[in-house]
This record gives sequence, structure tokens and C-alpha cells, in this order.
Amino acid sequence: MSLVTLVGEPWADYGLVDCGHGRKLERYGPYRFIRPEPQAMWAPADPDWQAHGEFVPGADEDGGGRWRFDKPVPRDGWKLGWEDVAFTAQCTPFRHLGFFPDMAPVWAWMRTQFTGKPDPAMMNLFGYTGVGSLAMAATGAQVTHVDASKKSVEAAKGNAKLAGLADKPVRWIVDDAAKFVAREGRRGRRYDGILLDPPKYGRGPEGEVWKLEEGLPGLIADCRKLLDADSRYLFLTVYAVRMSALAIGELVSQAFADLPGTVECGELATREEARGLLLPTAIFARWRRT
Repeated sequence: MSLVTLVGEPWADYGLVDCGHGRKLERYGPYRFIRPEPQAMWAPADPDWQAHGEFVPGADEDGGGRWRFDKPVPRDGWKLGWEDVAFTAQCTPFRHLGFFPDMAPVWAWMRTQFTGKPDPAMMNLFGYTGVGSLAMAATGAQVTHVDASKKSVEAAKGNAKLAGLADKPVRWIVDDAAKFVAREGRRGRRYDGILLDPPKYGRGPEGEVWKLEEGLPGLIADCRKLLDADSRYLFLTVYAVRMSALAIGELVSQAFADLPGTVECGELATREEARGLLLPTAIFARWRRT
């Protein structure tokens, strides 16, 4: 098992402009925002930041806080794009903007894994607003998008329409991810690739409780049942937990010990535009066939 860093580079509609002193300045299309970032322990390149809005955290370390706006920002969101996929960005109560830009190198990597594979099928678990699903659907993959939030799935469908991808073969599933994966295994379904981005804590549509440390081993084991020697990958990302990349790498390595291929783990990072330094954002583990 090897350690890898996947680096997200700036693109036309997104960039990490500067970071430091526990905050980061980002551009989302024509708008700039400041958000908390505990990993940015160093000094910023420029202490004088100008932004349209800032997320001010509350006393609750689990995500409380509010947005403060200094310049007008469309409250219903605005259109952004990544490569050939369009989607809506919006300031959410959860401090992010409706998608996770540091996932861009993951989307790009997944696209390379299906080269030469006819009619590949992939699953996006905890798919949120669907940018990763649409990144794959745009290449011709058959996608199963799963999220427990009906609101998130509706937003994903809206992004599909915005991107001109509403006619692509995407199954939009509102369901508890762990239960859905277990049922797919009992049905004998298989996939060529699986992307999963489980939260630290969550609830399913029927009130099911998800706790990452308790549920992740069983979820990975059930995902393994949906993949075989002809499958191409499983990609797991983990945010905002006191967990090691080596730990989740070993979990995936043991689950996939009977399949040919390679297991890697490491960090996702975004390159700052001001100085080129790397801001770590998440840990990941992946199995790939080759």
C-alpha cells in the first residue's frame, strides 16, 4: 500500500486564492468567500482579504455558524462549470457552497479508469448534489446516485438539467446508503466503480442513524460484494474526523485482498493560487484494478 497526495489545481470557475490564520479565501465564479479552515495554521500571503461573504462559525465545533455578506450574492445560487459539467453553487447553512471543489482531481481520475470499458456502471454513494455523478454520466457511464436527502437528490436532478445531461442513464435514489448497498448485494448487482463520501454522522430517510467509525467497515465489505475482478475502482473519501489515511487504507486493503489490483491511500489537497502551497482537505483510500 502506497501513500499518495491528490492535488486539486485551480480552474476557471474555482480557485483557492489564499489561506492562513485558520481561514481560506476562495473564488467561485465571480464571487469570493471566506470560510473557516483549521488546517491553515500558517500566515496568509496577504492579510487584507476582500470578499463578498464570510461564514462566521458559532461556538459549536460540529458546524454551527452563519453567513455574513458584505456585497450582493444571488441567494438562489449561480451557475458554475467544471470541464463539460455545469452545476449550481449556493451559500448553504453548512458553510460550503453546494459542492466540494477539492473533489475535482477525483472526478478526473475516475474518468480515466473506464477507458476501453463498454457501458461502464458506477455508483455514487452519499452523492449530494451530483457533480461527481454528472462528471461520470457525461462520459457515457451508467450511474446510480444515492443520497438519503430528497432535497439533495432534487438539487442533483436540477444540476443534470442545467448541464444538459437530464437524458443520461442516471438512477436517482433517495435511500439510506448502507441499506441500499446491502440490498444491491442480495440482488446480485455488480458495478465497475464505486465512489463513496460518507459523513461523520447522518440520518437516513427513515431515521436510520449513521456513525462513521461504527458503520464504515460493514459498508466497505458490502461495497466489495458489488465489485469483481473486472471492476475498475472503489474510491473512499473521509472528511472532518480524527482518523488516519493509513487506517482507512488498511480497511480497504483487507476488504479487497482477494482481488487483483492496487490499494493506495493519502490526502486530498488544494493548491493555493497566491503561493502554490497545498492545503489538505480530506483523507482517502482507493482500490484500482491496474
